[in-house]
Amino acid sequence: MQFKLFKTFWGFDGTPAEAAALARAANFDGLEAPVPVDGAARDAFSQVLTDNEMPLIAEICTAGSYVPNRSATPDEHLADFETKLINGKYLSPLFFNVMAGCDAWPLATQIDFFKRLADIADKHSVMFSLETHRSRSFFNPWVTRDVVRAVPQLKLTCDFSHWAVVSERLPDSEWDVITELAEHAHHIHGRVGYEQGPQVPHPAAPEYAAALASHQRCWEAIWQSQRKRYYTLSTMTPEFGPDGYLHCLPFTNAPVADLWQINVWMGEIERQHFFATMGAAL
Repeated sequence: MQFKLFKTFWGFDGTPAEAAALARAANFDGLEAPVPVDGAARDAFSQVLTDNEMPLIAEICTAGSYVPNRSATPDEHLADFETKLINGKYLSPLFFNVMAGCDAWPLATQIDFFKRLADIADKHSVMFSLETHRSRSFFNPWVTRDVVRAVPQLKLTCDFSHWAVVSERLPDSEWDVITELAEHAHHIHGRVGYEQGPQVPHPAAPEYAAALASHQRCWEAIWQSQRKRYYTLSTMTPEFGPDGYLHCLPFTNAPVADLWQINVWMGEIERQHFFATMGAAL
């Protein structure tokens, strides 16, 4: 099984060409980003991917940005999903990473919504993976588990840092849920959360060693499940980001660490971790 790292566009203000250059320099394999709606920008992005021979994971947020429009109905989320899916297909992504739905919907609504969303993806013959994300439908382990039990064809992008802060405990403390959902895990967002936040100041810091180890244990369960499911490729996007996630000093608002340096470190460590865990050589 191969292991490939993707550079996130979250917190990155440069051009796609600059992102590709940074990814190459850091030994990353591809990019994860929303597909531009503007045709010229989309074509330029496509050319960068072609020139650099880089795969893309296309990001979709339904009915809003990372946080959904609270008043949007399930039908509006689904219409937005289909519009963005059609636009994103132009770049032939490896798959779509989707932040969908709303945390406030009742379980019956969630189940019906994801059945219909899967039908739309099937209609367009695309692969998608649903991110575990606060404010979205899969904001905690137990709702995610219950929806996936009802709609077992769903695949997951596992960002367990969100669950750490929502539940106020490290993710491997809910091992039965983690191992059950690992059977649906398709992609990993490599960010380390802790009991009071979705992002530690730096994952290399010794005071956060337990948080890192907890997430790594969960990632190992995913890799082992993927191997049993005959995956030939496992993907991870190191996804430390800004917007209140990155710790800053009071009064000056100076960041305590460099985001890209953190993501590069995370990628290097997890590439080593993957090959050590899976018994392969770098």
